[in-house]
Amino acid sequence: MSPEGAARLYRGFLEDVLEVMGGRSEWHLALGYSPDSALAYFKELAPPGTKLFPQEGADLGERMARAFDWGFSQGYEAVLLRGSDSPDLPPEFLLQAREVLKTGRAEVALGPSPDGGYYLVALRAPRPELFQDLAWSSPAVLTDTVARAQGLSLKVHLLPAWPDLDTYDDLLAFLARPHPAPAPGWRSHLAARRLRVL
Repeated sequence: MSPEGAARLYRGFLEDVLEVMGGRSEWHLALGYSPDSALAYFKELAPPGTKLFPQEGADLGERMARAFDWGFSQGYEAVLLRGSDSPDLPPEFLLQAREVLKTGRAEVALGPSPDGGYYLVALRAPRPELFQDLAWSSPAVLTDTVARAQGLSLKVHLLPAWPDLDTYDDLLAFLARPHPAPAPGWRSHLAARRLRVL
């Protein structure tokens, strides 16, 4: 796939994620963007009322920790981060994460991906130590994060597993699942079909 084709596909990912997240009254949507010069692009892409903030940090862990800091600095009692590479994630999983934090059944909610990472992490308070010195993009990310949380005496809730899209094979598996409009992921599915991925 060409860089231009990959960018068009990824725009479909973002549009799907923002449609789901922006269409719920249960939460306030914020979008972390990078680089700083891309603010206008992401502002045009985001639904009305979306807050935007720059991603900051040397690696994924630091960027996530700072995103949580930003969210809690806005006065929210719980903050949820989700990746943009699971465009067809069922909204029910997001609501489950919100509910377990709201009711105090967990202090950390994680959405496992089959590759050993996670598509979502939600917290009731800033916990930057959860994201320090982890081997990002390795099969041990979820296991290491759970162990770190347990070491900090934090109650962890694991959501149902869901795949993210990291490889060409992941994309083919995504295309094999039906995504009729307006189901989550329909724009990404259409974008991939238009790019003649198959």
